[in-house]
Amino acid sequence: MKFIFKKIFIIPLFFSLILTNSVSYSQNFNSKYKKADISNYFLGITLAKQSYNERAFKYLNKSQKIKDKHTNFNIEFIRTLVLLDKFNEAVNFSKKIWTEEEHFFDVDLLLGLNSLINKDYEEAEKYFERLNNVSRYNLIFQDFIGNVLIAWSKASQGKKEETFQFLKKIPDPYNRLKNIQKIFLQCYFDEDKTKQSFNELIKNKEYNFSRYNYFLANYLVHQNKFTEAKKIIQTSAEKNRSNLLIRQTEFFFEKEKNGKIKKFFNCKNTKDSLGEFFYILANLYSSEEDYRMSNFYIKISLFLNSKFLSNKTLLAENLYYQKRNDKAKDVYYSIKSIGPIFSWFASKNIASILLDEHGKESAVSFLEKHYNKISNPNFDHNYELANFYKDNDYYEKSIKYYTLALNQIKKNHPLFPKVLHMRGTSFERIKKWENAEKDLLQSLEISPDQAHVLNYLAYSWIDRGTHLEKGLKMLKKANELRSNDGYIIDSLGWVYYKKKNYIKAEFFLQQAVELMPSDPVINDHYADTLWMLNKNIQARYFWNYVLKLKKTEKKIKKTLKKKLIFGLTKKI
Repeated sequence: MKFIFKKIFIIPLFFSLILTNSVSYSQNFNSKYKKADISNYFLGITLAKQSYNERAFKYLNKSQKIKDKHTNFNIEFIRTLVLLDKFNEAVNFSKKIWTEEEHFFDVDLLLGLNSLINKDYEEAEKYFERLNNVSRYNLIFQDFIGNVLIAWSKASQGKKEETFQFLKKIPDPYNRLKNIQKIFLQCYFDEDKTKQSFNELIKNKEYNFSRYNYFLANYLVHQNKFTEAKKIIQTSAEKNRSNLLIRQTEFFFEKEKNGKIKKFFNCKNTKDSLGEFFYILANLYSSEEDYRMSNFYIKISLFLNSKFLSNKTLLAENLYYQKRNDKAKDVYYSIKSIGPIFSWFASKNIASILLDEHGKESAVSFLEKHYNKISNPNFDHNYELANFYKDNDYYEKSIKYYTLALNQIKKNHPLFPKVLHMRGTSFERIKKWENAEKDLLQSLEISPDQAHVLNYLAYSWIDRGTHLEKGLKMLKKANELRSNDGYIIDSLGWVYYKKKNYIKAEFFLQQAVELMPSDPVINDHYADTLWMLNKNIQARYFWNYVLKLKKTEKKIKKTLKKKLIFGLTKKI
């Protein structure tokens, strides 16, 4: 019995060129296959691996004769169909190649889901049990996916006891994932402990389960407990400003659009819960940078629950990492319809793509245009636009919007010192040091244990030759708060250099160079210190090295050329 696993090794392109010159080769390619079939196959596989799915389909579709003899073709063709949202075609093709003797994970998965959707539960469970058989030879998901899907099949039939029996069969390594499925099944059966189970999951400090605040709130909304649900989201939004789903839900509550919160998800709908299950799998693959498999599971997730558009954010992110910029932009545009939180998020990410494609001016112009469409910009809009300006060297504009952001929050807001820090660094970059120093000091007054703010202020003092002792004290504290940070250790070395303690300076700067070997400034500092210790040959070696680094600015290069000729004035 053959088992076809999830991983398929990439076949090098040069191999395809060799094979296209031959009419027959290997046990999988007999004499009935022509050069055109083989050429189409390898071109399709190569394009699929590079995520050019439309072009891959064009060639793979022409080489379907191979399906009876080449298992790799079958898997890649099915995945390509799913990635192109051709689910009916993927199911029909799976039916053609399915055999009792040969286990294809993807085939059994799709046929099982198709049977489940059509309420042919006996047939669905036959396919899902085969997934368990495959998984025993594939330790990634051993007895996990199959048992989860069988459990949901039993739940759909109202067989509560059997549902949880199959859930118990899932091995211990998947306890966290099993627990999530258990909670959704409790929700499905409307068990009294559903709310308690959600709360226990959310309070788990080992992992960030903030997303499940939405599902708890959604559960309560379906029970018409709007006040309780709103409070949960408001509390979560204060702690998790980066969670788009939570912030968008908060907006819906503020505008009394409870129907939109219900629309995305219903735990009593098997397809919705399975959609969330496959979204979790997609996240696991994305975290391992296997973006193609991640997209495969996202597509299944969205097929099962097309209403949950927020899950498309992972698809867009994956496409961006795959350098499929046009596709990523299309997805970002599609999530704008969810609401203003997702719309602004999409605009920021499209601007980032435009930055890669067309440069700063195009990206900034695009984001400004979409910012100006917002009727009443809030703190998040102003803060995030300011960050975009700052990241692209528009320091004066960043200062304007950091100021607007600060005016919209109170001093006890957790981000108040952060915004002061960012505005202070923008002031420093346009040489308004008094304003910069004021912001940085105020930021530290509010929150004294910010290692990077301590470092930035202390280094700025040291570079100006002022407050050396106070700066040294701050840098020692920063180093305690954040050990093994190359920038902080560089600053420590530089303060000793300014104090003419070159031996201690060398000690710290050597560590900094080891931590950040490609940083031009750190290497330059280290070379200066070596020169002051009469290690002239080593110093010139590092100056030459810095001169050749791509990241070295023109101003530094000009100074380096003088150092290489004249060195530094000896101080010891």
